Amino acid sequence: MKIESIRKYRPFPKVALPDRQWPEKEITEAPTWCSVDLRDGNQALPVPMTVEEKLEMFDLLVGVGFKEIEVGFPSASETEFQFLRRLIDEDRIPEDVTLQVLVQTRRHLIERTFEAIKGAREVIVHIYNSTSTLQRKVTFGDATMEDIKAIAVEGAKVVKELVPTIPETKIRLQYSPESFSDTELDFSLEICEAVMEVWQPTVEDRMILNLPATVEWTTPNVHADQIEWMCRNLKEREKVFISLHTHNDRGTGVAATELGLLAGADRVEGTLFGNGERTGNLDIVTVALNMNSHGIETGLDFSDLPRLREVYERTTRMVVPDRQPYAGELVFTAFSGSHQDAIKKGFDRRDKETKENDAIYWGVPYLTIDPVDIGRSYESIVRINSQSGKGGVAYILDKDHGFDLPKTMHPQVGKRIYDMADERGSELSPDEVGAAFREQFVNVQTELELLDYELDHHVGERGEVGCTAKVRRKGDELTLKGVGNGPINAFVQAMSSQGWKDFVLTDYRSHSIKGGSGADAAAYVQLRKDDGSIIWGAGVDTSIELAGVKALVCAWNLLR
Repeated sequence: MKIESIRKYRPFPKVALPDRQWPEKEITEAPTWCSVDLRDGNQALPVPMTVEEKLEMFDLLVGVGFKEIEVGFPSASETEFQFLRRLIDEDRIPEDVTLQVLVQTRRHLIERTFEAIKGAREVIVHIYNSTSTLQRKVTFGDATMEDIKAIAVEGAKVVKELVPTIPETKIRLQYSPESFSDTELDFSLEICEAVMEVWQPTVEDRMILNLPATVEWTTPNVHADQIEWMCRNLKEREKVFISLHTHNDRGTGVAATELGLLAGADRVEGTLFGNGERTGNLDIVTVALNMNSHGIETGLDFSDLPRLREVYERTTRMVVPDRQPYAGELVFTAFSGSHQDAIKKGFDRRDKETKENDAIYWGVPYLTIDPVDIGRSYESIVRINSQSGKGGVAYILDKDHGFDLPKTMHPQVGKRIYDMADERGSELSPDEVGAAFREQFVNVQTELELLDYELDHHVGERGEVGCTAKVRRKGDELTLKGVGNGPINAFVQAMSSQGWKDFVLTDYRSHSIKGGSGADAAAYVQLRKDDGSIIWGAGVDTSIELAGVKALVCAWNLLR
């Protein structure tokens, strides 16, 4: 903003709470969760869900484990009314799930709402009216605090009056001083206690006071101060559940909720992936999985997050951003070489330690949770582009292609692969990484080609073998013979007899290729030239011995 624009704004006032307790608290258990996807989330959609889509979303929310679900604003439209009636008439509501309906504090709207909920086992009737200084001044034309309080009290009275008209349905009351986030705290307290006085909650049958950050005006710590102030000053606090309903105007809705829980709240309203008005509601998925990552059970099951995302995106026509916590396409993806290397080392160490101790705690650098726990896969964790490093390439070759490269081979292979990505200016897929590795480092036969190779175990001294190899060098076919203490050494001696040995063989490894046909073996040979430079080559064959010889030929060619 320009300086002249900034002058129109002012700081949000602090809360007078010098002995605040929440900074020393710790979240140790989950709150009661209430999904508002079908009301707050639905009303924020450019194209609202159809009844059939809402039914699918309701079933999804039940499957996740929500026990309280706000299903809409049945007095607002016939579609909303009929959706609720289908839930009740078709017996779609599990015994342990409570519906919540929203309604303004106006008699005819409350009466219509009671028509909609008739026959349900238990319903939370959620009434609200705007209370903030700004709303009183602008929306209600300089209404007084007494005017606003009277609206809330009258609404509570109408609900209480109508309860006997549907005796088969248990009614719980929820009141929201809408725009609590910028309402004077003493007035919020006064109006909430006035509604409590009408409803007369008990310890055994509490009502809900929902304190919404309808607009996020300030930092999360001030929100926590507001919640703690209300919890500490409210009469008969034990007779109510304090509920949070944060929005995300400043991008800190999750933080505000977590601090609000520290401040004493019992309940949280939100939506899957934060769908809601303006910048959205609270993302319940994030808050719940944050708790899971600290070992706290939440009662919500996000073990198949990709399926939830698919249903959500299809029914709401919204898109989960690539960087959305936990659910985004790229959140378990590492492009940085140092990150890739650390992740690979973390998985390798965990694999080793898990074999020794089933109760090992999660600990992989850069990954706060195990992607498998939410239905994601390891395959997408490492991606290769020009910013990648040796560890990421080695990880892809190991997990996707079964090549367990020697540690000292990583730099040579990693540099060549990410140089290719740099030349292309784009990311390389795991398949492309595997193809590039095979082309550049496996069975490379350029200057020297191995045409045939036979071993003879009956030549030389005990422990030695002989080899006869047919090769082609620069177009000329030759037959080489050599004797050594193994297949590779015998071939080295055969090369030496031709004056081709300008190297020292310094390392050799081999293994069966993981995830392959079960018959393929991979071998790796490191050669050092007289000038000190080293090179690795790899060989693949159904014979482990021939794979080693092919790796030697490959490395020799790469030295050229």
